[in-house]
Amino acid sequence: MDVKRKVSRVDEAYDRLKSEIRTNAMPPGFQATEPEIALRLGMSRTPIREALIRLDAEGLVELKPRHGARVLPISAEDMREIYGLLISIEPDAAADLAALGRPAAELRPLEKAMRDMEQALDAGSLDDWAAADDRFHQTMLELSGNKRREAFVKRLFDQVHRARIVTLRLRKPPVQSTEEHRDILEQIKAGNVETARRSFRAHRERTAAELMAILVDFRMPQL
Repeated sequence: MDVKRKVSRVDEAYDRLKSEIRTNAMPPGFQATEPEIALRLGMSRTPIREALIRLDAEGLVELKPRHGARVLPISAEDMREIYGLLISIEPDAAADLAALGRPAAELRPLEKAMRDMEQALDAGSLDDWAAADDRFHQTMLELSGNKRREAFVKRLFDQVHRARIVTLRLRKPPVQSTEEHRDILEQIKAGNVETARRSFRAHRERTAAELMAILVDFRMPQL
């Protein structure tokens, strides 16, 4: 039971720290010692230390001896590499899902994410739109049936999400992106394998170029 409680505390610390990093509550460049982070989250140091080790392995923080941890910056080069991987991998997930021919009932979570994106766009809520967009991509991966691909790509999403939150209000309203997601969903529902693949690839290539154009000249505010 003690081991289970320890694992539970580590998982809680990991989830809370990742959420703080993903939403930029702990922004790029943020640095704090383990006691300071433990105080911030109202937790003991042991689960914080183990959670930070996991986040270091995932490339979200850098552990600095005697100085705690620093949230790693978002660089254009990092995003270029990450989007290169997403462009290579995610279109296959869309194609695989289209090929599976899942019934409408199984696609409801994807349809729900799509409707939430459209409603958030209509309401002008960028944060809600970004959350629904995340859900669309994650749900598509889950439904496409490749667990190893799902786990690998979801790790990349943490980096992408941080960059998007930082640049979200520096970009045009995501009208085109929402339309592209709707088209991808319709191709999946229709079982159009190659069209779903091409549409998803074109979407990722366009959004990558848009993000790169901002990040190349973007400078994080000094803490």
